[in-house]
Amino acid sequence: DNKPLLVVLSGEEIELLGESLSNTQTIKITKGKQNQWFEQYAQQHPRREQALSAWDYLEKIYTTDSLFTVQAKPRKAILKEKQRIQKQDQLFLQSLPKNSYVSWFLPVRKLVSSVATIAQYRTKEIPATMAAFRALDYTDKRLYKSGLFKDAIESHFWLLENCGKPLDSVFVEMQFSIDAMLTPLKKDEQKLNEVTDYLFDVLEKRSLFKASEYLALKVLNEVSCTINSDLARQLETYRAMKVGNTAPDIVFPTTRVNPTNDFTIHKLSDLTSNYTLVVFGASWCPKCKEEMPAIDKLYRTWKAQGVEVLLVSLDEDQKAFYEFTINYPFISISDLKKWDGTIAKDYYVFGTPTMYLLDKNRKIILRPNSVKQMDAWVDWYLVKGNAINQH
Repeated sequence: DNKPLLVVLSGEEIELLGESLSNTQTIKITKGKQNQWFEQYAQQHPRREQALSAWDYLEKIYTTDSLFTVQAKPRKAILKEKQRIQKQDQLFLQSLPKNSYVSWFLPVRKLVSSVATIAQYRTKEIPATMAAFRALDYTDKRLYKSGLFKDAIESHFWLLENCGKPLDSVFVEMQFSIDAMLTPLKKDEQKLNEVTDYLFDVLEKRSLFKASEYLALKVLNEVSCTINSDLARQLETYRAMKVGNTAPDIVFPTTRVNPTNDFTIHKLSDLTSNYTLVVFGASWCPKCKEEMPAIDKLYRTWKAQGVEVLLVSLDEDQKAFYEFTINYPFISISDLKKWDGTIAKDYYVFGTPTMYLLDKNRKIILRPNSVKQMDAWVDWYLVKGNAINQH
């Protein structure tokens, strides 16, 4: 049935008894205390969680449905049973020897696996769960060998995203979490690089650019450790290319598509529009195949509002570049050097699509995380005429 057999490798002797390793249901751990504790908790904890979810459902009915709200006795009984189940789980973990690996591993595993249930059904537990994530010790080498390192970071920031707070408040919470994670690592170069690298990747993939910027500037400006050179370049995106900075000029290479037929335009600064959206994409980028046609559809609307578009393709093959760009109504260029080209390096581009909205002086106004966000910006500031926040 391809179910994995999990064992704890803590240095103790382990003895298993069963029909075969492929038939995990028949296997019993006959020797190895820590593995026996692990097995016991792995069997009992999910059942407790199921029961708690059922009691949560009933509690909601008895506190919100007028047919049941008058029944005080059942409400008290439900609360009492929930507390008993939670206490039973807690007592088991507290009973484990403090020097045992499972006394550390099981609570962390429980924390990491609980976030979806807590966000959806047990929202009252969100503050305590946040506090538990922030209390995780990223200097502890056990975390990196446990198989929980990536899950701990992903679950932590997933919960922050889904905690029900407004986005501005979520980003403030993320700053607190980043501080809690990185402050103890300032003297541990290897772990700082590992945590920063993975966390930055998580934030970028989820388009949490405000949190990415905070992380990048914190590490670049406050940490004295040596940062891995590739990571440092990615982080530098947020120092060199932050809103308010002036973007580098772009000299157009010979490989270009210019549907405007204005051959006096040889570089970015030759464009006379009030705003220019610089888009880095490629024919081999799956997301670009969604975003570029969307830009194509909106281009005439944007252009009427003073927004030009420049596509910088990271294609290496000239034929692929032309096939990708030939039908777009805006200028497309490529130096055919992918990530190693001057333009990509000057703009600190590490993924596609990447977009920067510039004003007529190449000042960075916005780093849109999607075409939808860019279109909303055009609608709010240019169509409706709201004042643009100049940094």
